[in-house]
Amino acid sequence: MTRIARELLGASTLCAISTVSAPGRPHVNTAYFAWDAGLRLVWLSDPRARHSRNIRAGKAVAIVVYDSSQTWGGPDRGIQLFGTAGMASGAAAQEAERVYARRFAGFSPGEFADYRPYVFRPRRIKLFDERALGAGIFVSAKVGADGKLAWERTEVYHGA
Repeated sequence: MTRIARELLGASTLCAISTVSAPGRPHVNTAYFAWDAGLRLVWLSDPRARHSRNIRAGKAVAIVVYDSSQTWGGPDRGIQLFGTAGMASGAAAQEAERVYARRFAGFSPGEFADYRPYVFRPRRIKLFDERALGAGIFVSAKVGADGKLAWERTEVYHGA
């Protein structure tokens, strides 16, 4: 499962970050992201952005990563992550920027003065990789603090 999760995270440089505002309105933001060995995702964002404000309000966060080069009718794949996020500061911000710079060689921390690093800590993930798992199979797992996955359940969907 961990290998599949890492491959799915590597399949795209973009993720969709889903948050909820205080009155309960959904919001989605797309961002370039990187991740570390603990499966924590890192992105840069303006603290004034709607998703950043939603994250500050302490709402749960969901992130989706999928290979956008997939074609209809071929084997599909993607990963959904559920957890919490926050703006990194101090040593955690420096580490987040190092993680981000490892994935994006052209990144220079001073280049985005208004942006701050954010760190997402997944608690649960859902894997969908038809090449590795089979058609219509979704595997859910809990994510440990060290990034290790513990199987939770497998769902199988059949066409109507």
